[in-house]
Amino acid sequence: MNTSHYAVWPEGLPYTITAPETSVYVNLEISARRYPNKPAIIFYDTVLTYAQVHEEVLALAGYLQHVCGVKRGDRVLLDMQNSPQFIIAFFAILRADAMVVPVNPMLVTDELRHYVSDSGAKVAFVAQELHARVAPLIGEGGLSHVIAGAYSDYLLAPTDLNVPDFVRVPYGVEAAPGVTAWKDAVAEKRVPRTHEAGPDDLACMPYTSGTTGKPKGCVHTHRSVMFNAAASPAWSGPTVPDHVTLAVLPFFHVTGMQSVMNAMIFSGGGIVVLPRWDRDAAGQLITRYKVTTWTLIPTMMIDFLSNPRLAEYDISGLKRVSGGGAAMPAAIAQKLLDMTGQQYMEGYGLSETMAATHVNPPKRMKQQCLGIPYLNVDSRIVDPVTLKEVPQGETGEIWIHGPQVFQGYWNDPKKSAEAFAELDGKRFFRSGDLGYMDEEGFFFFTDRLKRMINASGFKVWPAEVESMMYQHPAVQECCIIAARDPYRGETVKAVIVKRAGAEASEDDIIAWAHDKMAAYKVPRLVEFVDTLPKSATGKVMWRTLQEKEMAK
Repeated sequence: MNTSHYAVWPEGLPYTITAPETSVYVNLEISARRYPNKPAIIFYDTVLTYAQVHEEVLALAGYLQHVCGVKRGDRVLLDMQNSPQFIIAFFAILRADAMVVPVNPMLVTDELRHYVSDSGAKVAFVAQELHARVAPLIGEGGLSHVIAGAYSDYLLAPTDLNVPDFVRVPYGVEAAPGVTAWKDAVAEKRVPRTHEAGPDDLACMPYTSGTTGKPKGCVHTHRSVMFNAAASPAWSGPTVPDHVTLAVLPFFHVTGMQSVMNAMIFSGGGIVVLPRWDRDAAGQLITRYKVTTWTLIPTMMIDFLSNPRLAEYDISGLKRVSGGGAAMPAAIAQKLLDMTGQQYMEGYGLSETMAATHVNPPKRMKQQCLGIPYLNVDSRIVDPVTLKEVPQGETGEIWIHGPQVFQGYWNDPKKSAEAFAELDGKRFFRSGDLGYMDEEGFFFFTDRLKRMINASGFKVWPAEVESMMYQHPAVQECCIIAARDPYRGETVKAVIVKRAGAEASEDDIIAWAHDKMAAYKVPRLVEFVDTLPKSATGKVMWRTLQEKEMAK
């Protein structure tokens, strides 16, 4: 195990920590006992205390057990956007000794059918605007109960914030067999049975698309979920209940779930919930509730910093701005630093590792860098063919050994076996991501193992080219893909969204790129588009663009 990163380790923090050996639900129970009257959730100026949240969690857990027949180890779908209901439902499922199956709210019926049938879920929590997509699945296969909620149920205080229509609309799901209104389920005030789940019980199963085939469920126990819930708030300094976070990353995704929701519940902090990205609402909420921590993705920060109203907001209380999923373009990170004094703390993790495995140390951050191996983590760079470690500085596959690593893929022993390999007597997860480690032990992402452009034998890593393209003043967003070339085999293509009012031609971009990077990396083709396709978490869906290009 390489320990060169210990030289930049956060001062006073041990290299390993001991996580609680309880269920993740217990984190909420403890915070509710310690801080019953403290704000837990802030939703468009409606404040819910820890005591209120815990009371509703218990009521719903009782409903799941006594009415829906949920038993220890059962899977329960959770299909909602960021809201008080998502947090309450998440902990109610855990309190009922069941496993949360978080679902991307953008999925349609045919996609959801796979999640229901694959997980064997009998019950689902669904937001009312998504109910029509789930309704055809009730009674089909194992799904027998749906608890449907309206976000407006938690608009309990006047607000001058811009509340989207889908949040304001009152509950309107038609009565039907197997469907219960959220408010009715809570009102029954069913008392749950004694909590039995422990550290090695099933806790959460996010699905990952991978590179081929249907989405696969990543099986996590309370032990693997608990680790990052405890480690995340410890990394940046003292864990105090007076921190307030702005929750703009979706909770169904592991970063939003762990680094935002579960980290705050663990430490007793406040969660300011925003269901959908809105740069003005974000600025107002940061100002109004003195937000101290903010985890987001680069596309959000690009939009936030381009807001002409930015000067109206007081964001001086921010103590940490962090994120992952994609590298923050250096030009954007510098703008953030210049305007706010905050250095963007980048990290790295996957659904298989329940969020972070690598994070930049608070006082020694590097831009466009995954960071260093996290608390309790051993990470290596390995040749994906020979399965031997490569020298520092050389590119290989990122392998991870740590307490947050998943158990395997649900009902897929073959894929599970392929996902792991042994090295130095340890079981490592093979991330499928390519990267390298510098002389100080910092890890850098180069690309997915499957995403590489081979131009006349030269290997081009699209993420590297994208990072450089962001330095062009006309480039708002950029995605680099491969295009067929009769001479080179493959060549580099840039799909670009121009900044508003910017003037630049394809030839201008190419000529500029020639001055910025090696010739084999320069895009030979440039296509301007109005928008890039993005997932619900805001990641650019490069594979969609790649498949479209190759289909030409």
